[in-house]
Order: sequence, then structure tokens, then C-alpha cells
Amino acid sequence: MYYTFFKIKFLTGLQYRAAAAAGIVTQFVWGLMELLLYKAFYETNAAAFPMDFQALASYIWLQQAFLSLIFVWIFEEDIFQTIMGGGVVYELCRPVDLYGMWYARSVANRLSMGALRCVPVLLFAAVLKKPYGLGLPAGLGAAFWFLVSFALALLIVVAFTMLIYVSAFYTIQTNGIRKLAGGLVEFLSGTAIPIPFLPDGVRQAVELLPFASMQNIPFRVYGGDLAGRDMYLRILLQLFWLVVIVEAGRLLTKKAMRRIIVQGG
Repeated sequence: MYYTFFKIKFLTGLQYRAAAAAGIVTQFVWGLMELLLYKAFYETNAAAFPMDFQALASYIWLQQAFLSLIFVWIFEEDIFQTIMGGGVVYELCRPVDLYGMWYARSVANRLSMGALRCVPVLLFAAVLKKPYGLGLPAGLGAAFWFLVSFALALLIVVAFTMLIYVSAFYTIQTNGIRKLAGGLVEFLSGTAIPIPFLPDGVRQAVELLPFASMQNIPFRVYGGDLAGRDMYLRILLQLFWLVVIVEAGRLLTKKAMRRIIVQGG
């Protein structure tokens, strides 16, 4: 039954082709702007930076290609409306776990958006000349572990957004929580600035947080910046945070189910 919810949402999301086309253009321009900005800094003293510029370029293009899969601030408004409008009582009539249903829908929503956008961005980035384009993975092993790590990253992002959805049971408005979470994660996940660029001390602390498991690890594995024992430990850390966040979301959902108030009833 969860596959059915996944399939319905995925096919629905594939219909929004015009929105995807607009997003693709935006991501092309944004990626180029970021690269030119970093290039200006690298030309001053490339040895002072913790990542090779080619690895950084791959990081940026992967970030733009898979934006809809790993950016936290992409939400399903239908879920918020279901909770805030009282429609959740109809969801509770279904013989299905509410958390599992919404989780499957959220994964499908992100995958449908990513399916429409990622290929054009990746193709565009691949044809750019070095070092501005998307480089190949550091090796076959890096390509395999990138896929594993990226799948975990997607599941962690969805699990975190589930916490934001569940918060709607406990608040009158969710706008504040959504903006706070989006801004916090954008910095701590490596969206605004790749985590290796943070100062020592701050970087080590941030790398232990769940936000670093959302895009920092898979993109650095792809470029070869993470390898060997360090890479395996980071992937295990992803597994740890996935279990913790999913279980936290389930517990909060069960707690919310005990005291649901709809229109004063």
C-alpha cells in the first residue's frame, strides 16, 4: 500500500514540467554564478583552500542537479493543509500507518521533481570545459559509495522534513519553524558553504550533526574528497542519524495521535 501512495504521488509530480523547466534555467545560472565566485577566490591562493577546484565544481553541480532531493526547504503543502485544516481525520480512517504513508509520499514528491531536473543539469555540467564542469567520480568504488551515501542522504532529508510536518500538530502556524529549520540546515548541511571550508573546531562539530549527512558526505565521496576509512565511518554516521530521526518522528507522531483536536471536537 505504501508503494501505491508512492506511485500516485510520483506520477502526479511528473506533470509539472513547466515548473521544472523554469527550475532548470535557475539552477544553470546559479551554478555558474557560484563557480565564478569561488574561482575568483581560488585565483588569489588556491593552496589555501581545503578542496581541489575540480572537486568543488562537481560538488556545486551535483548540488544544483539534485536540489529537489536534498534541500530541506522543499515541502509538501498538502500535508500541512491536511493537518491544519482537519483533513487528517480522514487519513486516520485509512488502515495504514500515517507516518509511513506521508514518508512514502514525500520521497515520491522529491524523486519526481528530481527526475525532471537532474538530467539536463548534469548533461550541461558534463560538457563544460575543465575545471568548471562536472568531473567523473574518483573511481568505480567512489561511484558505488556515492549512490549508497546519496540514497541515505535523501532518506535523512525526508525524515527531517517529517519532523517539520509533525510540528504542525503542536503549533497554530508552521511558518516560523519552516523558515528557522530551512535557514539552519542551509548553513549546517553545506548548502551555503561546503563544510570543509568552515574553520577548524566548527567544522569538526558540524560534521557530527545530522545536517552534514544530507549532502556533504555523498558529494565529497563523489569527488574523492572522502575515501577509505573516513568515508566508511561517515556512511555509518548517516545510518545512525537516519534511524534516530525516523524513530523521533514516529514517537512524535504517536504522541500527537493521542490528542488530536479538530474544530474544537
